[in-house]
Amino acid sequence: MSPPIAPERVLPTLNADGTRNRIRPRLYDGRLYRARRAVAWTLMALFVGLPLVRVHGKPAILLDVLQRQFVFFGHTYLATDGVLLMLLMLAIFVGVVLATALVGRAWCGWGCPQTVYMEFLFRPIERLFEGSREDQLRIDKRGGGARRTLKNAVYLALAFALANVFLAYFVGTDVLHRWMVQAPTEHAGGFTVVMATTALVFFDFAYFREQMCTVICPYARIQSVLLDTKSLVVGYDARRGEPRSKGRAKAAGHGDCIDCQACVVSCPTGIDIRHGLQLECIACGQCADACDSIMHRIKKPSGLIRYSSPTTLETGVMTSKLRPRVVVYAAVLTGLLAALLLVGRARPSAEVTILRGLGAPFTVSGSEVANQLRLRVTNRSEKTRDFQVSLVDFPEAKLVAPELPLHLAASEQGSANFFVMAPRAALHGARRVQLRVGDADSTELVSYVLLGPEVDP
Repeated sequence: MSPPIAPERVLPTLNADGTRNRIRPRLYDGRLYRARRAVAWTLMALFVGLPLVRVHGKPAILLDVLQRQFVFFGHTYLATDGVLLMLLMLAIFVGVVLATALVGRAWCGWGCPQTVYMEFLFRPIERLFEGSREDQLRIDKRGGGARRTLKNAVYLALAFALANVFLAYFVGTDVLHRWMVQAPTEHAGGFTVVMATTALVFFDFAYFREQMCTVICPYARIQSVLLDTKSLVVGYDARRGEPRSKGRAKAAGHGDCIDCQACVVSCPTGIDIRHGLQLECIACGQCADACDSIMHRIKKPSGLIRYSSPTTLETGVMTSKLRPRVVVYAAVLTGLLAALLLVGRARPSAEVTILRGLGAPFTVSGSEVANQLRLRVTNRSEKTRDFQVSLVDFPEAKLVAPELPLHLAASEQGSANFFVMAPRAALHGARRVQLRVGDADSTELVSYVLLGPEVDP
């Protein structure tokens, strides 16, 4: 029994009977493709190179999840910096909204890792091994072969290399190098992460491909609420192109589109841009390069398919990019970035906590009352510090601290026990005191309640 045939349009990655339609785009080496290639190579170089860059002796970016430390260009942030993380996430979200309102899905076509690596690393390798679009389609029909096997072997090696670079962002290049020369059994967790990432990268770029954009990625489905009719998109100028004619000879009353299908066969997600903006469109502009090459051959002006706003394409009137929603988004983003900068600068150089020691809340020995306290400090600064504790407003008491000063390297956390000894006559019930914690560079006051007997001696 043959499978049912869909009566209406289905996803471009599916045939009408539900089988996979493998997209094999034809390459048109136009100005947009060359510009995107320069951007892609720059982004790939940054991805590979950033873990190797050192700023103030630290990796440019290190996301040490296990130690709950995050390094960004020489500055270390801790998991307790929740406000900073919240502001950063909000700023990224508003930035995406603003960028979409201005330039549509340009991120998808120009900066998204899925597009960058697919179109400028994996597809060029595929063309190197399997040839042109027509050659690839023939291999699809007859299945496999030595060329495809060799291609997949190179894909697997690249996936393994990318997985190791990815891991370097979380453990650092020094640890990664040590793991690479050790047996996998000595770092089973890291080896498992690399193998799992390798498998996912290989599956994505060897098989899943454009379905990541059309099926998995949620951005395509929310773009309808982020775009408006004045946002920049890749569109077809129907006013100029319709009605279409077939072949180079332009019939009277027909538009410039000769229905050559170049825009369709060049699309990496398999859509026909002449049907209007669709959720599968990643705004890469490959259809524009394809169309421009055809217009050049038939001696027609370029730009039948181009970056423009839906309003301009429909009316021919240029629209302003400065509109109320853009101004509001930009103002909100500016406020979030300013708050992020202010909160970041206002971070204390140390996170200090004073806790009560284990056991009894206080002890009485003759005429003295002893409170055992515990100092816990996280050194947020970028240098080694020696932390001391002193009493500010309790002259009758003395502080006994055999474990101080507390020596902490940058971003290190540590603790030390100390005692506050006070005359019994000066400490009845509870007394709030001020403790100064810090070193020669900076100190902070911490309020604490000392406890003693309720009854006078």
